[in-house]
Amino acid sequence: MTENSQAQPAANPELPTQYAPAEVEGKLYERWVERGYFEADEKSGKPPYTIVIPPPNVTGSLHLGHAFEHTIIDALTRRKRMQGYETLWQPGMDHAGIATQNVVERELAKEGKSRHDLGREAFVERVWQWKEESGGQISGQMRRLGDGVAWSRERFTMDEGLSDAVQTIFKRLFDDGLIYRAERIINWCPRCLTAISDIEVEYQDDDGELVSIKYGDGDETLVVATTRAETMLGDTAVAVHPDDARYAHLVGRRIKLPLTDRTIPVVADTHVDPEFGTGAVKVTPAHDPNDFEIGRRHDLPNITVMDERAVITVPGPFQGLDRFEARSTIVAALRAEGRIVAEKRPYVHSVGHCSRCKTTVEPRLSLQWWVKVETLAKAAGDAVRDGRVTIHPKEMESRYFAWMDNLNDWNISRQLWWGHRIPVWHGPDGETVCVGPNEEPPTGEGWHQDTDVLDTWFSSGLWPFSTLGWPEQTPSLEKFYPNSVLVTGYDILFFWVARMMMFGLYAMDGTPPFHTIALHGMVRDQFGKKMSKSFGNAVNPLDWMDKYGSDAVRFTLARGANPGVDVPIGEDWVQGSRNFANKIWNATRFAMMNGATVEGPLPDAAQMSATDRWILSRLNETVAQVDALYEDYQFAKLSDALFHFAWDEVFDWYVELSKTTFFAGGEQAKVSGRVLGEVLDVTLRLLHPIVPFVTETLWTTLTGKESVVVADWPTDSGFRDQAAEREIEHLQQVVTEVRRFRADQGLQPGQKVPGRLDLSATPLAAHEAAIRQLLRLQEEGDSFQATATLPVAGATVALDLSGTIDVPAERKRLTKDRDAAQKEKQQATAKLGNEAFLAKAPDNVVDKIRGRLTKAEADIERLTAQLAALPES
Repeated sequence: MTENSQAQPAANPELPTQYAPAEVEGKLYERWVERGYFEADEKSGKPPYTIVIPPPNVTGSLHLGHAFEHTIIDALTRRKRMQGYETLWQPGMDHAGIATQNVVERELAKEGKSRHDLGREAFVERVWQWKEESGGQISGQMRRLGDGVAWSRERFTMDEGLSDAVQTIFKRLFDDGLIYRAERIINWCPRCLTAISDIEVEYQDDDGELVSIKYGDGDETLVVATTRAETMLGDTAVAVHPDDARYAHLVGRRIKLPLTDRTIPVVADTHVDPEFGTGAVKVTPAHDPNDFEIGRRHDLPNITVMDERAVITVPGPFQGLDRFEARSTIVAALRAEGRIVAEKRPYVHSVGHCSRCKTTVEPRLSLQWWVKVETLAKAAGDAVRDGRVTIHPKEMESRYFAWMDNLNDWNISRQLWWGHRIPVWHGPDGETVCVGPNEEPPTGEGWHQDTDVLDTWFSSGLWPFSTLGWPEQTPSLEKFYPNSVLVTGYDILFFWVARMMMFGLYAMDGTPPFHTIALHGMVRDQFGKKMSKSFGNAVNPLDWMDKYGSDAVRFTLARGANPGVDVPIGEDWVQGSRNFANKIWNATRFAMMNGATVEGPLPDAAQMSATDRWILSRLNETVAQVDALYEDYQFAKLSDALFHFAWDEVFDWYVELSKTTFFAGGEQAKVSGRVLGEVLDVTLRLLHPIVPFVTETLWTTLTGKESVVVADWPTDSGFRDQAAEREIEHLQQVVTEVRRFRADQGLQPGQKVPGRLDLSATPLAAHEAAIRQLLRLQEEGDSFQATATLPVAGATVALDLSGTIDVPAERKRLTKDRDAAQKEKQQATAKLGNEAFLAKAPDNVVDKIRGRLTKAEADIERLTAQLAALPES
């Protein structure tokens, strides 16, 4: 364990009787910021440790998922800072193209206007204005949580430097032939009026209809089934399998398309499954990705039947109808012509919806910009396969590879006004010029910039290096790239992580953007249900911070943070964490009032009591355990280890065991006071990364030093005393068993009873005063009657319970409990002795029954001893 060599300890430190988070948290955070603790210096000789914040949307506010993720990152960076690293936690926000444009458009709608009323330039100016006025609330919420970010380095994905980075990498990709423009089927949102990527589509089961329609007449008849009857207006073929004998005579012929004056060919294509449905499928190349590929193979025309708002554009009786109105109208018209062969309603099937506005997505043929991902995705996959990047937990690797190895070209253009404008100019004769930063675009009649903007994930994919000044070779880039670790949810492994991996390797000469990807789960309610406003279970973390303090919220979240696993959380758990913070406060305050000190070196082990040596041995073991768990990103386990060490071993055992020493005074009290001071010093430093506010207040008061934020992280000194650990474990066994007996007899925890203590057969003689204190044992006195005698772990404890319990009632209760335990033992023994049962039962069932037998035997032994200890009635 190391010490922080700053100011001298305060004399007679004092703390308020109660901890009031609201009175200290804000002041402490501002002090940390003012003193520059969270800033990072690229000129320092310290080793770097870098983490970027997953940039929250400028439209948003801090939700419980943010608080969870930020708690993990803050704990990592606070610990590394204490370990002597030059630590950079890079803050910033994302411009969130679609989401932000939607917000501002809704504001305009309240004024009776649309973005088209303002025009593009004025609308973008309006969005910037909204961003300045409303986009900063997350920063304040991050401060409430205690985020130790380098505020002076805060970035925004559309600030000048990041815009230069976007333009630079676009031009490089374009010049390398990795960005192209082409017509493809894309996911189109008729509400947001833009293309969205595959991973921005959410699929859910919807009630629809499946109708079977007869195409053609007489011998040239085929039946096709569809859930989207309105798209038949754009059919340009019917496809069958080449080996399907049923339709061999029709391949190459043309048949009548119902409700139109067109005929369409029957084509043979191996994509068709002859065993599914009728074995014939309608082909609508402009409105289905599979049909588009069939159309390309057979040189079919592409007929678009809807506009950008999903309104039918085909001249005729259905023109002007919304797609869903058109669906029912077309089915009715087909029914009237006798073309409907079968109808199934409701027909539950998976339907894609826009992840932002929940509108049903429309597959649509569109001219878009694309990134050719084959080589980029391979490089990103190889970086994990060859060990340059580690995914944690490891079982998430398979999901990553499954995605990267099958990645389709990335549609990067969006039909929005808010975002990074695509840096391509189109000329009057079809010329295309891509313009980089500081390059002049072409001018003259007919030249214009592309109207689309880039997908938000394009700019956030540059985040690990654009925030450090790239494409300039800045000192920050040299010092802090690559990032040490990326902490993010498994839910955006494909959205964000994949993009950063591809761009980082491409832009930074094969150097991946981070060494480790640490994936965490989603925060859910206490029943494991996804949190959502629509479910009525969403939680504003600020409400819990106001009620219980930020430390309580942070500790609750950390205790649930198992790698890659969802985190259930309920308010009662936050209450428990608040109680833990209060326990830390009250126990530290008591200890400081009763001799705990950090002055001077630790006494030699020979001067210490066994209790002192035990707690120091356990302290070092905890330091080692916590360090190992940090390196494995096991936040739940390390938080639990700290909780039980602090509450159980330090506060409930060591402080209690030391009270008699402190009350007695003298040299031994000074020794134990110094040991207790050391234990508190180290424990508070271990706890600090997760509960920073209460530990800062207590540690600075205890030590008189500047701040635990810049204190040294504890190290394992190697001190172990197995003999002392066994001795105190022996003591704990005695005290625990007698306490259990007292509770079983209905005695209150603080109720004192006369007792005789015989420790002659144990190594615990030196602890008699402490054991008496812990067991609330009075001296025997002249009238002492040993009404209950307990042999426990070599010790004998005789108690005078006369007048304190109803012996006949207690004997009856214990006998009933023992009878139940004996019955349980008989049942478990019978099952375990049944060979037929053992041959068929699963291993986990057999193990459970063995556990029941073990517990029953222990209960019988315990209850028999309690009955024997009762006085004769």
